[in-house]
Amino acid sequence: MKVIICGAGQVGWQIARHLSGERNDVTVVDHDAELVRRATDTLDVQGVAGHASYPDVLERAGARDADMVIAATHSDEVNMVTCQVAHSVFAVPRKVARLRAQSYLTAIYSDLYRRDHMPIDVVISPEREVAEAALRRLAAPAAFDTESFLDDMAQLLGIVLDEDCPVVNTPLRQLTDLFSTLRAIVVGVRREGTLFAPEPGDQLFPGDQIYVFAHRDDAARTMEIFGKEVRKQERVVIVGGGNVGLAVAQALERRSERVRAKMIEKNRRCAERAADALERTIVLHGDGMNAELLAEANIERADALLAVTDDDKTNLLTAVRAKSAGCKMTICLVNDPTLVPLMDPLNIDAYINPRTTTVSSILRHIRHGRVREVYSIGDAEAEMIEAQVLSTSPIAGKAIRDIDFPEGVLVGGVLKNGKVIKPSGSTRIEEGDVIAIFSMAADVPEVERLLQVTIDFF
Repeated sequence: MKVIICGAGQVGWQIARHLSGERNDVTVVDHDAELVRRATDTLDVQGVAGHASYPDVLERAGARDADMVIAATHSDEVNMVTCQVAHSVFAVPRKVARLRAQSYLTAIYSDLYRRDHMPIDVVISPEREVAEAALRRLAAPAAFDTESFLDDMAQLLGIVLDEDCPVVNTPLRQLTDLFSTLRAIVVGVRREGTLFAPEPGDQLFPGDQIYVFAHRDDAARTMEIFGKEVRKQERVVIVGGGNVGLAVAQALERRSERVRAKMIEKNRRCAERAADALERTIVLHGDGMNAELLAEANIERADALLAVTDDDKTNLLTAVRAKSAGCKMTICLVNDPTLVPLMDPLNIDAYINPRTTTVSSILRHIRHGRVREVYSIGDAEAEMIEAQVLSTSPIAGKAIRDIDFPEGVLVGGVLKNGKVIKPSGSTRIEEGDVIAIFSMAADVPEVERLLQVTIDFF
């Protein structure tokens, strides 16, 4: 597949890294020649320096025979015009655009992206993706990472194992025997910085970061088995009243169970806008790092603090101050991946990386086969892939034990006839099933091949 990626920032670079590693023909375009040089020096990609929306720049990037354009520059307008030029001048079949401004995303204006208007096939909103990720973190407070799959009937949970975890030093095969009715499978383990797909005989040790794929109804029990307390989030303090913070507060207000939310926003105009848009959430104007203001928000009684300002350092320091004041849990929005190793020393419970959420959204739309969901794990180390099984797929009609999956691949769950089942070696994968697969990055191309439509010639 020939792909042009417009924008060589964190998102564009990460998408280029994924696709070039899977032997796609990738060209990166950016007006910053240094960013283009970084991409071409570190990845197996071609590069063009120039404005992505200019027809001559897209032509130099190979738009005349490109299969897809991904517009992920920092400008919504550049991304939109790039897709228009790719369609009108070069007839590129598929266009993906990242758009931030909420006005462009309002449902009543959705006709804007029709083929006879502004032809964008897929619109990705980082703010919406991050808000949804924040809500998932709040729903599973003891997990450092979480994502929903299989029509929201299953969850991927990231759990750090403590010394007092009741199942450490237990082989995974024995865990299955001990908890035979538990619909959960450990699909990934990060140990001493290295992520791998475990074997049935592998043990779990204190300090391991594990990824567990669990049925939604068994998520709480799964957390308890791995030594984590499950508690409801009844009092939440949100620091940052921008698009992300506002979306989270509005979602909390819509919940049937009552959540008492308070918001702190430094910018007066932004705080007033949030106060007008919210009904039950108390909005405080001021600096979230201010100890007196945090005390006014009753931070010592809060179940969780969510720091989602547009400044990473503010988010980190606010979380540290909140935790020292007695807040039970802190979640930070962190754009700079080099700051992630500070989470543990600073005693911050969970973080949200906008790059990861955006990359996952884009990957969902460019995988082969009938892929419904993709979640990028860690620093693009692995993926959780959800896909529908077609009659022409090589795995259709086979039991899992008979499918030649690579070593770095595990099946986490199967949606069969509307029900999520825990897979075993004897589980037969049928046409129409939806399968959730954990795959190390190097094995993704083979997973795609197993999911891909094939054409038989007689």
